[in-house]
Amino acid sequence: MNTPTLATTPAAQAHSTDAKTMIGKDIRAKWDKFSDQDVRSLKSKDELVTQVVAKYGTEKAQAMREVDTVLNGRVLS
Repeated sequence: MNTPTLATTPAAQAHSTDAKTMIGKDIRAKWDKFSDQDVRSLKSKDELVTQVVAKYGTEKAQAMREVDTVLNGRVLS
């Protein structure tokens, strides 16, 4: 008998999708050069930092601080 794990239950998947949507909105609110596709394709905090540096010419240390502020402890996945 296969019992679904928490991560695979419909409620958990919906929560994950909602969280990703909120993070995406926060990213777009902070950095308007990110398209919806750019945001959907992000896989990690490091990737977001790299993209902020590339799109805005921000120093990496500054980009890391800004990303930390926007993510506020949340994880891109």
